[in-house]
Amino acid sequence: MRSFSRIAALALLVASVSFAAEAHDHSAMMKSDASVMSDDDMMEPVKAGDLVLSGAFTRATLPGAKVGGGYVKITNQSMEPDRLIGGSSSVAARVEVHEMKMDGNVMQMRRLKDGLEVPAGGTAELSPGGTHLMLINLTAPLKQGDMVPVTLEFAKAGKVELQFMVGPANATSMEHN
Repeated sequence: MRSFSRIAALALLVASVSFAAEAHDHSAMMKSDASVMSDDDMMEPVKAGDLVLSGAFTRATLPGAKVGGGYVKITNQSMEPDRLIGGSSSVAARVEVHEMKMDGNVMQMRRLKDGLEVPAGGTAELSPGGTHLMLINLTAPLKQGDMVPVTLEFAKAGKVELQFMVGPANATSMEHN
């Protein structure tokens, strides 16, 4: 009976140490995720003419993934609208403007052939589950913590170079994850 008690006590001790180590690793991983997404790491807004682009991010992808999404807030300080018509990136063969919307009970995604209007004095927000950029035929997986160069093209403001921070695969914004 005594040897059983010692074995049980030893097993409990090993389990406790193992649990503590796992909790520490998980905590460190969460801190690492949080530091990637902290306000200190946020890129400064990019100004291009009357446009201000902020919060640019993409999500980490699995190895072999051929597409990724890009998200950014575009504020137009002009009295005239502009239009996001496309883009390019060294990490993808193509960058297109897409929208997702419900059609009855079916979620549909489609390319916006004419791009996306950025209203005069208003904002266009590209976000998960809505209007977004599609990075098509990725050359490599997007890895959390990396920066991805993307050039957006506007009808009036022209080409604007940005760095998109790669967040976790489930990121909904750079500010809140």
